[in-house]
Amino acid sequence: MPESSTQVEQLQVGEPGPGVPKKDPILIVDSVTRTFGGMTAVDVAHVEIPRGKITALIGPNGAGKTTFFNLLTGFDKPDTGTWSLDGDSLSGVPAYKVARRGMVRTFQLTKALSLLTVMENMRLGATRQGGERFLPALITGLWRKRETEITDQALELLARFKLDTKKDDYAASLSGGQRKLLEMARALMSKPRLVMLDEPMAGVNPALTQSLLGHVLNLKNDGTTVLFVEHDMHMVQTIADWVIVMAEGKIVAEGYPATVMADPAVIDAYLGAHHDTDLGSLTGQLEVAEDIGSPLTGDIIEEIAEETPDAK
Repeated sequence: MPESSTQVEQLQVGEPGPGVPKKDPILIVDSVTRTFGGMTAVDVAHVEIPRGKITALIGPNGAGKTTFFNLLTGFDKPDTGTWSLDGDSLSGVPAYKVARRGMVRTFQLTKALSLLTVMENMRLGATRQGGERFLPALITGLWRKRETEITDQALELLARFKLDTKKDDYAASLSGGQRKLLEMARALMSKPRLVMLDEPMAGVNPALTQSLLGHVLNLKNDGTTVLFVEHDMHMVQTIADWVIVMAEGKIVAEGYPATVMADPAVIDAYLGAHHDTDLGSLTGQLEVAEDIGSPLTGDIIEEIAEETPDAK
């Protein structure tokens, strides 16, 4: 469970809110915008990610969360803006160099290379592979030691993610949840400082969900900073130390999980995703309450049960 703001020193400087400075930020983003035609998908004035913590990026569908991830990790180019990791500018840096500098990401739809084995996928995630360059590849002694180190590291990570028995299987043979585990394990091959997870629990069966949650918490325990996108507000409240809320491309709220869930700006953002919902009905209220992880959810369920005593 994340520590609450009353249990630890505050992460921010000043009152929580959009763009609030952090005491020890690892990632700082300024004036990042991205438009598609006449639509503004991302318009983030300023945001900072606290070091060594788990930060959740939440918001309704279409809020710009994945586009924001794509911009920061070099998979898309912004119209304007700058950002830096530990003071090292990543603006305009291609994706592979962003990963080498310590910021890696996973995808909502996994990107495992299906026709390669699990071990081969893992090896691809490692850095400093001398055998990839023509001249060093001709001299076995220049890359053999590093190849052994990479293999040992991959085996250690596969064992940690309980995929070691699958190391010689093709990635195509893995289940959806196992592919999520593989992608997270492969991301760690570069020993990143910041891991960005795009909906890590999407499409994962309940048996593997708890395993993935444990791995995310272990990243924090190992000193790695985590920034993740997630729609399951119960999961956000369970593991996040800090929450950032996006709506219509902008940061509309920031703070500790319990505080953010009660923020009027957050409720407004999610209500906008339910413009067709009958908020006068208890079931409509329940739908919205569940989306934002409201503590009122249990009360609404009780009211529905009282109104429909024969409902199963």
